[in-house]
Amino acid sequence: MKTLPLLPTTVVGSYPQPDWLVNRDVLTGRLPPRTRAREIWRVAEPMLEGAQDDATILAIRDMERAGIDIVTDGEARRESYSNRFALALDGVDLDNPAEVVGRTGKLTTVPRITGPIRRRGAVEARDAAFLAANTDRMTKITLPGPYTMSRQAKDEYYGDPAALAMAYAEAVNAEAHDLKRAGVDIIQLDEPWMEQFPEEARQYGLTALNRALDGIAGTTIVHVCFGYAHVVPDKPHAYAILPHLAGCIAQQISIEAAQPDLDLAVLRELPGKTILLGVLNLGSAEVETAALVAARIRRGLEHVPADRLVPAPDCGMKYLPRDRAFGKLCALAEGAAIVRRELEGS
Repeated sequence: MKTLPLLPTTVVGSYPQPDWLVNRDVLTGRLPPRTRAREIWRVAEPMLEGAQDDATILAIRDMERAGIDIVTDGEARRESYSNRFALALDGVDLDNPAEVVGRTGKLTTVPRITGPIRRRGAVEARDAAFLAANTDRMTKITLPGPYTMSRQAKDEYYGDPAALAMAYAEAVNAEAHDLKRAGVDIIQLDEPWMEQFPEEARQYGLTALNRALDGIAGTTIVHVCFGYAHVVPDKPHAYAILPHLAGCIAQQISIEAAQPDLDLAVLRELPGKTILLGVLNLGSAEVETAALVAARIRRGLEHVPADRLVPAPDCGMKYLPRDRAFGKLCALAEGAAIVRRELEGS
């Protein structure tokens, strides 16, 4: 039986992929891809899966060595957080992409939706099973959320954004069930576009989110953010969508708070939710001290009890140099340990 300490630490999802696996200049020189981006990989297709397996083990071991309590696969097999799953679905035309305005206001290439969105079969089940087989710690796998995927494609079939989001929700729900059967402990849905379009997210995105998580056993999480630090250097100090997540069925809400210097009073509007609180600023080249991390955790505890707080980085760790990412994770684990000892009186 896996048990977690008070203030368990985790990552949002990604971890830096090794330079022998990806071309970092290509990865960082473009926006996160919505279509295929084979040019990111340094390893030829026949050997790519094995290389990704090795990179996944490196990510797991770095998290374990740093002292992280809930580990992921580092998303080592992904070109972006969303396109590994989104592009594996039926109904998506990969050969004739379109363009839409992305979160940064720039045109970005996206797939066209030309038929009903359906899953052909499990997409990340092997990823989940591989993760579970290579660690004895609590495990988490991330999936792109249905609302976010609906904004990262050009709809030429449904003609109704709510219907498109719900179709994605059905696919995500089926995938999440398969990931649980593969042995992963926690399912997280990434919904960054909810913050970009909070009114539409409130109107139908939350319904799609709840459908995607319906019937999923164990802990479920929804992650919202302002965008990667690598892409968005200046972030607002408040979320528009966050209070509306109080009624979603995810037990936990993951947010970035360190780089945007978030006003944490908003956390009082999420009673009953566990908060994954970003306490590592990924927009800073500085590796935080454990004392600074501890101070950020204490700020969170002014608004959320310790049994509902999970210290984490802000999102987008894949864009950091690996040594910096590892140093930040060590500070995360050490900072949480400081506060844990204070709370336990030891």
